[in-house]
This record gives sequence, C-alpha cells and structure tokens, in this order.
Amino acid sequence: MVYRMTIAGLERALPLCPIGEDLQIGAFVIFGDAPLTVACARALLEKAPEYDYLITAEAKGIPLAHEMARQHGDGKYFLARKRPKLYMKDVLEVCVQSITTAGEQRLYLDGEDAAEIRGRRILLVDDVISTGESLRALEALVEKAGGIVCGRMAILAEGEAQRRTDIRYLEPLPLFDRAGNPLPAPGEEG
Repeated sequence: MVYRMTIAGLERALPLCPIGEDLQIGAFVIFGDAPLTVACARALLEKAPEYDYLITAEAKGIPLAHEMARQHGDGKYFLARKRPKLYMKDVLEVCVQSITTAGEQRLYLDGEDAAEIRGRRILLVDDVISTGESLRALEALVEKAGGIVCGRMAILAEGEAQRRTDIRYLEPLPLFDRAGNPLPAPGEEG
C-alpha cells in the first residue's frame, strides 16, 4: 500500500508502514531523491525566517539541510549526531524519543559547533515532524549551546504536528488506519 501526494510540485508514492496494530504512517524517505530534495529546499527557503545557521538531526534531515544551505549560500550548517564521534570534543548531549525509531535516542553536538552557535539565530530543519521529540531535542541542543532558535521547519507535518503554529511546513501527512485509509486530520471530525 502506498499514499500518493504532491510535495513541492512533485508527485511521490509513500509506502505505508505499520507502527501499531491499527495505525500506519506514510514513509517519507528523501535519501537518493535529488529532484525532491532540491525542490523541497527551494520551497522551504521561500518560507524561512532570517537565520545565521541551519541545524538538523542525523540522518534523514541531512540532504535537506545541505541543499538548503547550498541554495542559500551558507558556508556551514550543523548536524546533531546520534553517536559522538572520535573527533568531537566537549560534546553536548540531549535525549529524544522518535516515532520512527524504537526506544530512547540521544543527540550529540560537537563543542566547536556549539561555540559557533552561541548567540546566533538558528533554524531547525527536519524532513518530517510527527511527535516533535526530535525537534525538541534539537531545540534543547541549540539552547544548551547558547543559540537562539529563530524557526522550525519541515517538509511534512504528520498527525498532531499539523496543529502546531510554531512550525512551517510544506504539506500535511495524514496517519492511516490498518486498511490504508487516511485518518481525519487533528481537529477534524471523522
């Protein structure tokens, strides 16, 4: 089963994946889809507030942040890693619970990156916002580093995230029942 939708002017078929007995999500995977990455980056930048740097969480937000930075002419963007790397020093850490990954995750930011973030306007970007946990973790990292969160952006807002007024996104993504039928958007009567 797939869900067909238009994103940044391009039609895509999202495979439906069960996350519970009666609930499925549309799997949005930007990896390897260069035309979609370019189009989404362009569309998000049209809606973006003024910022100094972008930050995203590993891994699916990486191509989006890279392309947004490239199109905007940014010399650098930041990445919150899922594991600290040997080259990272004075690492900042926060915990996150994601709808698409089982169990608790941690996000890490290199201390040198944290120093560059301090006092700067930071735009949080991700591919899909569902529960908002990854976004909250990114926000906590930026605040821990002394940065100023100036905006939150995603390609798609799923489920309850569609109701948030603090997120700019391109398209809503419904949740689905076990038969693959879209569930009513939050606040709509079914």
